[in-house]
Amino acid sequence: MPAKLIDGKSLAAMVRAEQKDAIESLAARGVRPGLAAVLVGDDPASRVYVRNKARACNETGVRSEVHEFPEQVSESALLECVARLNADPRVHGILVQLPLPRQLDAARVLAAVSPEKDVDGFHAANLGALLQGRPGFVPGTPAGVMRLLEHAGVPLAGRQAVIVGRSTIVGKPLALLLLQKDATVTICHSKTADLAAVTRQADILVAAVGSAKLIGADMVKAGACVVDVGINRLADGTLAGDVDFAAVKETAGWITPVPGGVGPMTVAMLIVNTVRAAELSIGKPLV
Repeated sequence: MPAKLIDGKSLAAMVRAEQKDAIESLAARGVRPGLAAVLVGDDPASRVYVRNKARACNETGVRSEVHEFPEQVSESALLECVARLNADPRVHGILVQLPLPRQLDAARVLAAVSPEKDVDGFHAANLGALLQGRPGFVPGTPAGVMRLLEHAGVPLAGRQAVIVGRSTIVGKPLALLLLQKDATVTICHSKTADLAAVTRQADILVAAVGSAKLIGADMVKAGACVVDVGINRLADGTLAGDVDFAAVKETAGWITPVPGGVGPMTVAMLIVNTVRAAELSIGKPLV
């Protein structure tokens, strides 16, 4: 039997709609959640991501602004922009679109964002809070994956979860979130011996490496939930995930599509974090 499709696009619309009451409550106090994006260079994918985030903001009632810089911008100029946004009371969330050009120290730029405005959840303070199980901003993609799993009714407690990819943006924070739900978690990477043998043990398999169709049907346990975080443009211009969708959907129990799976949820959770940051600015604690 083909896998059940986990529709991220429809769930993302629901998540954005859930923010309506909070946004109206903030409006009653004269506050409109504001998100500022910092975009460096002309990377087409980055421009698409920022445009999608701005569109979602406008649809939800969140004010958005984009600060664009040329590819050769100096690090000091970028840090000055971040400092201005940190001090701007109209801006509740700041996202620095990655990747940044090589001449810039991405870690230093991300560290300059105020933790209270770090709606991407990349600041060490927020990642540390996640590690300790304390309230903070969780990166959008891992948070979105967890909402997808919850919405689909995928059992987590006591199950084997395998994440292919160890980035600080997806793999590591997602592992912590799955551990909080009592899953047993394995993280795989480029040095993992016999990757297929490990992935076949997974009840929940997450692919997040940016390698088109890396995960084939022979790497998936029958009935497993397969979450595809990757998005890759093929030579013919079409998009593909890290999972061979056509083959794996005949083996898996649940599967997310690309596009229309994790991507829309990443944007939706960014909106959620921005609204939470606006609430934090008027004294409501993070939970």
